[in-house]
Amino acid sequence: MTETSEHTPTEQPSSEELAEVIAEFEEYRERLVSETLATAQKAKVMKATALAQLEPELAKIDAVLQQLRDRASSVTTNH
Repeated sequence: MTETSEHTPTEQPSSEELAEVIAEFEEYRERLVSETLATAQKAKVMKATALAQLEPELAKIDAVLQQLRDRASSVTTNH
């Protein structure tokens, strides 16, 4: 068997790892919004319509980001 650097559910990620994941999610969210708006503009779809369709996905991303930020905050206060 080969060893991996993947975290098992019992391991706690470090604050650095959490910060990296948060940054990646934030970048993903921004890219999703900008690419969706660019595509909507090409397709001549109103910005409000495109954002309304994107809102459920953005809400999920925002919820995960908040959970990660809360977890990062608890990791830094416990160390």
